[in-house]
Amino acid sequence: MKPYPSTPQLADASEGLLSSGHLWLREYVAGLRLRFQMKPSGLLVFGDRQRVFDDVPPSYEHAVRHVREQFDRDAFHDAVDDPSAYVFFGVTPCNVGIDYDWDRIPPFLGCAVWNEANERLLPIDKAERVFERLGLAPANVFQKEVSVRDFHPERFEIPESAWYDGPAAGVVIENRGGGRALIQETRVKEQVDHEPLNGEPTAVSHSLVTKPRVNRAIKATETHGKTATTTEIHARVFEMIVREEYTRLEHGNIDWKTLRSAVGSVVAERFDELADN
Repeated sequence: MKPYPSTPQLADASEGLLSSGHLWLREYVAGLRLRFQMKPSGLLVFGDRQRVFDDVPPSYEHAVRHVREQFDRDAFHDAVDDPSAYVFFGVTPCNVGIDYDWDRIPPFLGCAVWNEANERLLPIDKAERVFERLGLAPANVFQKEVSVRDFHPERFEIPESAWYDGPAAGVVIENRGGGRALIQETRVKEQVDHEPLNGEPTAVSHSLVTKPRVNRAIKATETHGKTATTTEIHARVFEMIVREEYTRLEHGNIDWKTLRSAVGSVVAERFDELADN
């Protein structure tokens, strides 16, 4: 699978990026980078920046579930001669210091599509349409087709994020030729708080398995036409917790397997409480 493309800081970008043409300015969302590819059989294969997953890590489970549920495999298979010639790149938002509105921000935001036949990324406007057609949200764009003559990096101010009340973590500047660069927001870095979640997994789970999270998991399950069983709710709540408390859990050196088991026990308690009401 094609490796995840790097995005240099603006100061390190190629000279051609700002020399001519037009630019798209999209929000840089903090989180983990995810790529995937569809095999001719219809199987979706996932990976991060460096590796292809044999088993999906907990930090990616929420996004992988979302892609599997939303990606229109039939439409994609009918639209191209060789599905495996394309690699989809995006971000799975998780809490690495920015507390996004987790009810609104999608588990996966599409950023780019690689065409193996042409050995290049699709133009950004075409990639955006591809993600939308196949059922996935593309990364949100602040401005489209900005002439390079009208873009002045030294005077550029980072816009407000579409996904929380505060400035975006950065802005990715792109052109139709695949050139790109990143301007990061220094104020966001200064606000990052990674207070670790320490403690025995059962105690940690009791603080994290909240009734609102259980209710959200039940709603999401029913939205996809499934029965809200304890097993299904357990899986979704665990994914929410990992996504929304990612860095605090990482810094607390919580064992994922032990935490998953502890979350299951508390979910069963909360689920029974809701059923009795």
